[in-house]
Amino acid sequence: MAASYDAVVFDNDGVLTTPTDRDVLLEAIHDAFESVGVSNPSDEEIRTLLGPDRSSLRRVADHHGIDAAALWRARERAAIDAQRAEIEAGRKRVYEDVTALESLPVPTGIVSNNQHETIENILDNCALEPIEVWYGREPTIEGIARKKPTPYYLELAIEDLGARNPLYVGDSRVDVVAADAAGIDAAFVRRDHRLEYDLTDHEPRYEIDSLEALPELV
Repeated sequence: MAASYDAVVFDNDGVLTTPTDRDVLLEAIHDAFESVGVSNPSDEEIRTLLGPDRSSLRRVADHHGIDAAALWRARERAAIDAQRAEIEAGRKRVYEDVTALESLPVPTGIVSNNQHETIENILDNCALEPIEVWYGREPTIEGIARKKPTPYYLELAIEDLGARNPLYVGDSRVDVVAADAAGIDAAFVRRDHRLEYDLTDHEPRYEIDSLEALPELV
């Protein structure tokens, strides 16, 4: 039996919009290295900056004798600009079932590990129902530490929505763990890119294959 929820908060990539192509992000990271004077980053270093923790970022920066914060700012700016181009070209787009948000009788929000500016670009360019609150990560080293599975941004969104019993909708283990850490239920969307995805030890309250299932759950 579904619980009674007073808000729904969504992850973005893989839930509301298609994931950004990995090669686009890798190329952006290579450009970021060049912008701070590193013309020959290794493939491993480029992959590391896809999703580093603070220690791995500093390790890469120290290897090249550059400031970690400056490298990360360049990385984030390159990723924001590359994703904006993907959005404007229609290659990064909303899923058709986002129309289900129109039937939700409660406030909605977004909490994403993508950059806050990228979420703003999506809201500016894509057809989504009005979203009351949204949080992406800050383009800073502190933002790395605050991304999911840490519930930092999720808890901020819940507070802003004034929700006491929200539902968090995601497509990854970190989404389920962040919801658990915030003390709320999670719904996992098993889209095509997650057909073989293993949720062992991270069981959500619900597993759905489309956002069209949400109005009934709420």
